Amino acid sequence: MPNIYRLSIAHINDTHSNFEPSLVKFTLQHQQQSYNLAVNTGGYARLGYHIQQARQQAEAKQQPFLFLHGGDSFQGTLYFREFQGAANAHLLNLLKPDAMVLGNHEIDAGNSPVQAFLNRIEFPLMAGNMDLSQEDIHKAGKLRDHPQLLDYDVSQGIAKVLLKPFYDTQIAIVGITLDQMPLIARPDPDTLFVNAIDTTRRTIQALHQQNIQHIVILSHLGIDQDRELAKQVNGISLIIGGHSHTLQGDFGCVGMSNMPYGETVNQTPIFHAGKYAETLGLVDLCFDANGNVCQFEGDNFFMLGDDINISQSSDNPISEDIQHVLIEQLRQHPNMLNGAQDDQIDNVIQSQYRPALAALEQQILAHIPKDFVHTRLPSKHFPHGSEIAPWVSRSMFKATQLVEPKLDFALHNAGGVRQSLNKGQLSVADVFGRILPFELPLVTYQIKGQYIIEVLESTINAATNNGIIGTGAGSFPYPYGIRYSYDGKKTLGERITSVEVYRDELWQPLLNDALYIGVSSSYTASGREGYGALLKALWQQPVDNKTLPEAFIDFVCQYGYKIGQQHIVNINYISHR
Repeated sequence: MPNIYRLSIAHINDTHSNFEPSLVKFTLQHQQQSYNLAVNTGGYARLGYHIQQARQQAEAKQQPFLFLHGGDSFQGTLYFREFQGAANAHLLNLLKPDAMVLGNHEIDAGNSPVQAFLNRIEFPLMAGNMDLSQEDIHKAGKLRDHPQLLDYDVSQGIAKVLLKPFYDTQIAIVGITLDQMPLIARPDPDTLFVNAIDTTRRTIQALHQQNIQHIVILSHLGIDQDRELAKQVNGISLIIGGHSHTLQGDFGCVGMSNMPYGETVNQTPIFHAGKYAETLGLVDLCFDANGNVCQFEGDNFFMLGDDINISQSSDNPISEDIQHVLIEQLRQHPNMLNGAQDDQIDNVIQSQYRPALAALEQQILAHIPKDFVHTRLPSKHFPHGSEIAPWVSRSMFKATQLVEPKLDFALHNAGGVRQSLNKGQLSVADVFGRILPFELPLVTYQIKGQYIIEVLESTINAATNNGIIGTGAGSFPYPYGIRYSYDGKKTLGERITSVEVYRDELWQPLLNDALYIGVSSSYTASGREGYGALLKALWQQPVDNKTLPEAFIDFVCQYGYKIGQQHIVNINYISHR
């Protein structure tokens, strides 16, 4: 029996169909001046190259290697809109993951797209707490008993696991996904999700009875729920996670997050790798015979392209010497890799999938005069939260007002907006592919004021895990025509301290018993992610022939000049922390 068990892991999560490199903006300081450096990073061809390098290095050291995906490959760009998961399966097969966990966006449109994905992939899709025992075996899109799916074993009450040889024993990979899936996605009604913590605990107990101690949890729960899982369940060797788009690592000196890579809770390190295939997590671990991680070394890495565009807030020219210093400063950061790529993967993207997107990129809607940052929650740097989500709500309002003149407000969730709006030309491809990739219909509804207050509080509670088991920061509400104050330090049910609605060209107090007409996407109006009180509306009515991205495109075409003007959502937000 070896004294130390060594393992190398490469991991990604929440890639959301970002097959090509993504534009990422870093902020660097030089001589007390702040500079923005924009560079394309990541993408599947670069991932393929660096994963293969890591695989070869592990082979040279004669130690096992795993490549794992933390879920949410679907949605996000025009590639998904055009190819509906076929390109995702093809390109993931080329990356050769050992396993992927089911994310909520895989099942946004029910079970059928998941079945099509399973039919194409050459690796297991894991969802160890997804109970398919009640699924109709005669329906189209059936997932039950699919050979590529490791779901819930009802007879034993545990997850089906992936076992791999590991020195003189075996290593187990257990896939656990959100048990709140019906609240955040749209699985078929006969598809159930079992409690994530209980399933994990029972599964580990069963593995220990087989004398399997080395256990990797491949999770799509988000960083907060991963922490809770590690805290409540003993015997987890490590967690590879996703869902919350958490970028671990020390990126503070380049204007990004600064948090531990491999944050350890209850002796269990937790690893997340950001989002959108921008970064790759690489870690070497040592275990003892009992499956405990003795030590690990690794981090998240950006994969930078050759071209770096440098700008600053003033219009002063930047000298070539300063540009050279800044570029070297960025490239010398220990978490930056080069942009070498796998030519085979790049050729597949460019020849088989890229041509379908080119035409939409030529359709320019407007020139955006400044960057609009999308952050899901208010923060110190962005006290009003997202700078683009309020414009999305305003576009829904303008589109719907044409058919519903008595409309009072629009309400959208932060997660429905996927990326920031960058300065420069805005194309149809940018809207459908990056900013609003979910083609959701709009829905109007008439609702009492008291339920609007209930929605505002429950969604903020859900976004911040304030006294409840949350569904992620994507539930945070961004309205148009409503402004509110939230105090997270107050007791449940009393945290919305004031709400006003804009009527008759005046801000007026919202009245509990008064009726108001609102508009939201069909996803939000269905009550998911804390929006359940919208189901108490007196009526709901779809807006014919108008989807969320179409409303935004209409708004940009008609009112694009206004986007350059000052406009913030009226939120007074006091954190519970």
